[in-house]
Order: sequence, then C-alpha cells, then structure tokens
Amino acid sequence: MLVYLLVFPTFFPTNTVPQWGDILLGVFAPRILILIYIYQNLGYDNIWFAAHLVVLILAYFGGGRETRRRRSKRSASDV
Repeated sequence: MLVYLLVFPTFFPTNTVPQWGDILLGVFAPRILILIYIYQNLGYDNIWFAAHLVVLILAYFGGGRETRRRRSKRSASDV
C-alpha cells in the first residue's frame, strides 16, 4: 500500500482523507477506509456502500453463525 501511495498516487480514489489518514486507516481499519471511498465517490445510497457496511458490522460483532459454531467447537475441545 505504501508503494502505491508513494509511487502511484493516482491509483487511489479521489477523496478528502489526508495521505497519513489513508495509510493509518489502510493498515488498522481498511473496511472504514473503503466505506469512506465509496461514500465520497458513489454516495451512501449505493449497493456497494450497504454491502460493505453490513460486512463491517458482521466482522465487528464476531461474524456469522459459522464463526460462532467454530469458536464453540474450539472452546469445547480445549476443556
């Protein structure tokens, strides 16, 4: 990501996020950075914004049914 920011800065979508914000969000919270890009370029009433927002919420709260099932299996086998 740093190579593209420094060598090919035009590959990133146009946005108002400062370059240091692109780097920090890209490393620590890439899904939020993607939401910012989609919001600024396509708007919030786009299907891609909704899809990424749903995935962000699911990932934040621990995933779906399959993830919880795997976690419960693993914790039961640890006992």
